[in-house]
Amino acid sequence: MFYTKNVPVLERWIRFSMGIAMLYLGFFTFKGALLGYGIAAMGVVAVMTGFLGFCPMCAMVGRKLDKQ
Repeated sequence: MFYTKNVPVLERWIRFSMGIAMLYLGFFTFKGALLGYGIAAMGVVAVMTGFLGFCPMCAMVGRKLDKQ
């Protein structure tokens, strides 16, 4: 299955950077706490959407990139 990118480049960089920060926060600031694992899981999702350029939630609401 092929996905069309629906996240612009600047937002992809922001998602990737903030996802890495959330992973660090989840694993090293909240060591062993359930909250830390939740933050880390959200960080993984942010990193993957930033890396792939596709966000399933954006696709559900119909967001598309402008073709140039």
